[in-house]
Amino acid sequence: MAAGTSSFADFLTAAAPGLAPGGQTVTIPESAGGAAHAPLLRDLPHGTTIVAAICDGGVIMAGDRRATAGNVIAQRDFNKVFRSDEFSAVGIAGAAGIATEMARLFQVELEHYEKMEGHPLSLEGKANRLGSMVRGNIGAAMQGLAAIPLFAGYDEDTGRGRIISYDVTGGVYEEHPFYAIGSGSPYARGALKKLYSDGMSPSDAILACMQALYDAADDDSATGGPDVTRRIYPVVATITADGFQRLSDEAAGEYVRTVIEGRMSLPEGPLAPLRGGGSPDASSELPPG
Repeated sequence: MAAGTSSFADFLTAAAPGLAPGGQTVTIPESAGGAAHAPLLRDLPHGTTIVAAICDGGVIMAGDRRATAGNVIAQRDFNKVFRSDEFSAVGIAGAAGIATEMARLFQVELEHYEKMEGHPLSLEGKANRLGSMVRGNIGAAMQGLAAIPLFAGYDEDTGRGRIISYDVTGGVYEEHPFYAIGSGSPYARGALKKLYSDGMSPSDAILACMQALYDAADDDSATGGPDVTRRIYPVVATITADGFQRLSDEAAGEYVRTVIEGRMSLPEGPLAPLRGGGSPDASSELPPG
């Protein structure tokens, strides 16, 4: 426990390497081919879909609640959006167990650094630390257990929100002005291309993300739509100068009801204007707050 590093991940690698990302590898017996074990990997719980969008004064992150194991719904209320620290959040997609462990270790990493150094990491530093954790899991990822995060935060130096994506090797990429990961991401990004406009208020951006997740669930079976009967709604977080704030289920439900009511008349979702700027037509009626 001697001091010497401000990185909890480095300390964990030295003290208990089996607990670090990538420290536990998957071994496929020589007596069985990879094809025979492919269904086993496929049937492990996986999470999708995460969206993020920059808004006026910060950034929004939202995720659906479904985890799948092959063609089976493994969990209906799985949380994929985590608070990293006061001014950042991480969303996860891929192998659920590894991704959740990575997100929680990242929380400890940022807290440990701040305690050791007396000040928090910069947003770039946080993004790079998370990239190193993704890189540490590359051995498992090459065997089919990939865990890919999406990072978003409020940059105190510039006073704006930022979105960071990763590849399986730990590559770090800044995205503008919105992004999505997971199996439903192509549909979610397509929806945001229609709905997003620069300078959106947090309320408008939340509604756009809700619409994007609805479109993703409409075309991707691994993405869960809002479950009104069970009151299971997407997890939505805002990260602004006021810090990380997760919407309550009641507030998220208000946005969901706005989306569903609009879909009753426009099943394919709101239409984007063909010319000029401004917000989409369907965002003119927003829930209170």
